[in-house]
Amino acid sequence: MPVESDAELREILGMTRVAVVGCSSTPGKDAHEIPKYLLENGYEVIPVNPTADEIFGRTAYDSLAEVEENVEIVDVFRPSDEVAGIVDEALARDDVAVVWTQLNVADSEAAARAEEAGLRVVQDKCIKVEHQRLVS
Repeated sequence: MPVESDAELREILGMTRVAVVGCSSTPGKDAHEIPKYLLENGYEVIPVNPTADEIFGRTAYDSLAEVEENVEIVDVFRPSDEVAGIVDEALARDDVAVVWTQLNVADSEAAARAEEAGLRVVQDKCIKVEHQRLVS
């Protein structure tokens, strides 16, 4: 069952290494502004975008599988029908603790697989909104 409690969300928001799948290099887009907010609030953002070489002065990886740094949270800015493949990539790693899908992004089957494998899942919530509500 996806995370809903404020206490658990606060605990997750205490993690600091976030791979943002679908991170955008275009200012004004949520997939750019929200990771930028995370950077400004002390998070280490790892951009994942196959069409960009660099975002926020950081190397942008083509896929989650290619990310060299350790990852705690995978923040998903991709359509719901891509979540299953992203969860597969997260499950293939041994460092991911949380899969977080942004507003209007959810896949119950993929979430259940992630949870069965021991990951925590936050679905259909904006990480910036939750951070502002619970941490800031």
